[in-house]
Amino acid sequence: MLVLDGLGGLPDHPNSQTELEQAATPHLDKIAKEGTLGQMIPIQTGVTPGSGPAHLALFGYDPLSISIGRGILEAYGVDIQVGTKDVAIRGNFCTVDQDGIIRDRRAGRISDEIAIPLVKRLAEIKISGLEIDIRHVNQYRFAMVLRGDDLSADINDTDPQDTGVRPLDPYPRSAAANKTAELVREWITEAGKMLHGQRDANMVTLRGFSNNPGLDTFGERYQLSAGCVAVYPMYRGIATLVGMETIQFDGVSPEDQFRAVTKAIVSNNYDFVFVHVKQTDSYGEDGNYDAKVKAIEEVDKAIPKLLQAKPDVLIVTGDHSTPARMQSHSWHPVPLLLWAPDTVRQDHVDQFGERECLSGGLGTVNGKDVMSIILAHAGRLNKYGA
Repeated sequence: MLVLDGLGGLPDHPNSQTELEQAATPHLDKIAKEGTLGQMIPIQTGVTPGSGPAHLALFGYDPLSISIGRGILEAYGVDIQVGTKDVAIRGNFCTVDQDGIIRDRRAGRISDEIAIPLVKRLAEIKISGLEIDIRHVNQYRFAMVLRGDDLSADINDTDPQDTGVRPLDPYPRSAAANKTAELVREWITEAGKMLHGQRDANMVTLRGFSNNPGLDTFGERYQLSAGCVAVYPMYRGIATLVGMETIQFDGVSPEDQFRAVTKAIVSNNYDFVFVHVKQTDSYGEDGNYDAKVKAIEEVDKAIPKLLQAKPDVLIVTGDHSTPARMQSHSWHPVPLLLWAPDTVRQDHVDQFGERECLSGGLGTVNGKDVMSIILAHAGRLNKYGA
């Protein structure tokens, strides 16, 4: 399963093409011609998905019945264990002015070299009644796990998802969360003091307060040995949450990732491999249409390396759409490509793009049905009924 994060897009102006349609993708077009296309609704029609629930859906879990926050995904991504009574949180460094107004939600996407020492400073904060495990994730992101008595994750995010306003208060959504909200409020105050005077990363926002939902694993659900190849920790985190093993590799490029996939499958270590590419989403959120096009083209150039693994089934899709024109996740359906040489029913389409996917043989499918499509074409499902 190759997930190009935020793959779906929009034309950058009327009568032009989406990022995927604009990209030169001869290898993806070839396997599109040999396979079949469709489009995928990650959560529900008209609903803009977050990355966590969208990936859960792709893995076959119902995202509407499972409450999962970004915090636990970030925590697992950097190897912090989260117990059933712990609270996991995803943190962002941000930039505020002298009046406490957010000017940059991501602190200028500060480098790891700047962020790591700042996280170490935050780790020095002591709050009575809490054990705090905090670790750097990537650039401006960090993960934090709170351990203590009677903690609750039922707290609103402090990130307002906008600039020109103050960070929000960690407001408890229930009486059971009052104590935790007060402890978090105290920590935020101390963090602000610790970061005062920094040029960019001079404040924090917190998101995705969450507990461990205790999901059944990929192996239990599908009888598959599953591995994950991802550069960004959060996506390794969600893979860990559903019982996938992290496949270690050197490098960060799509070719480096695909080489790791081939090695893992050829060595018979895994039946299923999830591969995540982040750049398509990052450039979409930055509003950089041209860079998103180039990121898609870089993936396409590396596709032959992926096909060296000789998969029975290859699915190429995204977890959601992130049109550069909108600079955010969107509700638009996501392109979906299925390649399974021995079992696929080919359609008439010979290019991989949103318009082609709209008329492809798979039609429009729900995200949580993608795993059934994969398993069926791999001959892993039994007949239902007599």
